Amino acid sequence: MEPFTCFMEFRSYIDELYSNDYQKCQEAMICLKNAVIGSNKQKASVVSQGIVPRLITLLTDETVPLELRCDAGIVIDSLAKGANDQVRQLILYGTIHVLLQLIMKKNSEKQLVEICLRALRSIYQYRYAPTDVLHSNNGTLTYLIDLASPSSSIECQSCIANILVPICHSYIEQMLLCQAGAIPLLARLITSNHLVLQTPALKCLASMCFTNRAVSDIVCSTNYDDEMIPDILTRLTSRSQPVEVQLTAARCLTYLHRSGSLGSNDPRIEFKTLPCLARLCTEEFDEDTRATAAETLAYLAEIDSDLQRLAAISNHLINSLNSLLQCTSALPRQGAFRCFASLGANDEDIRKRIIEMDGLMEEVLAGLGDHCPEVRLAAVRCLHSLSRSVQQLRTTFQDHSVWRPLMALLTGQPTNELLTVVTSTICNLLLEFSPAKEPMLESGAVEMLCELTRNQDPALRLNGSWALMNMAFQAEQHVKTKIINTLGTDRIFQLLADSDTRVIMKTLGLLRNLLSNTLHIDSIMSEHSEKVMQAVNLVLDSQHPSEVKEQALCIIGNIGAGAQATDYVMEDENTLRKLGEFLTNKDTKLQAGARFAIGNLIRKNDITAPARRNRLKELGILSRLEESRRQELFGTHVYDEITSLIREFDYMT
Repeated sequence: MEPFTCFMEFRSYIDELYSNDYQKCQEAMICLKNAVIGSNKQKASVVSQGIVPRLITLLTDETVPLELRCDAGIVIDSLAKGANDQVRQLILYGTIHVLLQLIMKKNSEKQLVEICLRALRSIYQYRYAPTDVLHSNNGTLTYLIDLASPSSSIECQSCIANILVPICHSYIEQMLLCQAGAIPLLARLITSNHLVLQTPALKCLASMCFTNRAVSDIVCSTNYDDEMIPDILTRLTSRSQPVEVQLTAARCLTYLHRSGSLGSNDPRIEFKTLPCLARLCTEEFDEDTRATAAETLAYLAEIDSDLQRLAAISNHLINSLNSLLQCTSALPRQGAFRCFASLGANDEDIRKRIIEMDGLMEEVLAGLGDHCPEVRLAAVRCLHSLSRSVQQLRTTFQDHSVWRPLMALLTGQPTNELLTVVTSTICNLLLEFSPAKEPMLESGAVEMLCELTRNQDPALRLNGSWALMNMAFQAEQHVKTKIINTLGTDRIFQLLADSDTRVIMKTLGLLRNLLSNTLHIDSIMSEHSEKVMQAVNLVLDSQHPSEVKEQALCIIGNIGAGAQATDYVMEDENTLRKLGEFLTNKDTKLQAGARFAIGNLIRKNDITAPARRNRLKELGILSRLEESRRQELFGTHVYDEITSLIREFDYMT
């Protein structure tokens, strides 16, 4: 009851806060200060009663006694440690601007400046605190960085380092902070013996380097006390350092590597950063440390197969990650799944070791249904990585009917990020050799994937067309018919005009797989010949790269292999002329595609074969072949192929 009584007594002094008698005002302020410290309920009551503007007035009025001004700042700092609603109200009152003005005022007392810095630090611990206030004027950042000089108090330097941490997440913010002179300051602070300086400085340095090559290059070329920053960071990953320092230094080095400033074969990455992170994943450390280490290691090795192999044999990492999955909280499970996904991205032996961990697949499947969205996403990433294994698709994935929970994740309103990873995994499950292909077809996969090709997100359109391409590969005719009827030729046209070249390539791959069996080719072309030929010509007449046009030429070759469909190509003079032009094109891909198509048109010996060869000869195809053979820009194999095609024309005569 005592705190409540104190607060009730304080309420009787509210009027005294507005008194011109500074003694009475000071007494009321002391009561207020004692009331709000440690009590969010009383902080909320103070804010709701509209006292903040009075606190700001007392804080900024130079005629008010310093002690009273300082106490007003202390109360504001306490309110800034409260609940979200209270902090948002402080921001709306313009508290950040007020604090900055006092901090940057030339004649402000050091004691008052430190109190204002503490309050500003408290506000910027919240994600929604506006960073543009600090970035709108370059002089603000420069002033704060200069203020954190070695002659300033540890408290002052610590506050400024903490303020800088959350204001450098975007590329522009990183560059502005760099231009303001933050890197030399951080280089000095990370060598400090004071943990309150080292830790925020390392966090800020990591944030500045994240996906920013320009800043990372500057960091790598900066030294302090004759020691380069990457070497300082490497030293800080030592076991002798506090755990948080080791972890954050390793994160800095990780970001320097991923930004491209340090190579994967740099000893500081291979033999210091990676082993440090693997060690911090072991059960020796607390859950939060292990979770962050696993996430960081996942990012470090994500795109480098050598680092993945090295990590997999470092400090029993796979066992450590498996034990992390036994934790009940979300972050450790998320970190473990992400790291497993990274380790298994490229190496079949590593994937085998991961899957053979006792209970691993059960944990992954449980992760797919986790209440935490981040854990679900990480579990799908892990599954996607493991799905690259042909053997596992045929065995473990089939045994656990992995496709069911994956398809279930597509219901409701999943985020685009989750959709992208889920559908990428489905692409692998729909490969020709996967036993999951048939049951997925029966569960509406065709309709779902066709709908996906209409998504505004290019990554999802890509996955939709990619999965349909895989589904059509060596498929039965009824499956191909269902795909083309559900997707529709109009949609195929739209996909071939997509802004993303990858989508166009997969759509052409889909057409190529649909038109891949003599009977299937004739069946599809009998219904859709006009649209298919228009689609192919659309690509051939475009400005697309040669690898795209090569796919279109292969489709023509497939059509030419049909029993009846050959006529559709022979009746299209534009297509035939394009084939001739590509035979002598400088691009070898276009030459090869044209030879493939022409070969299928002239090698098929049926009653119309002489007429086809004669027509092609009239269009100059034979002359083009002879011209291309004279180029002498290719090996024996291509020369023999061209010679063989020319002989087919000779056979005609």
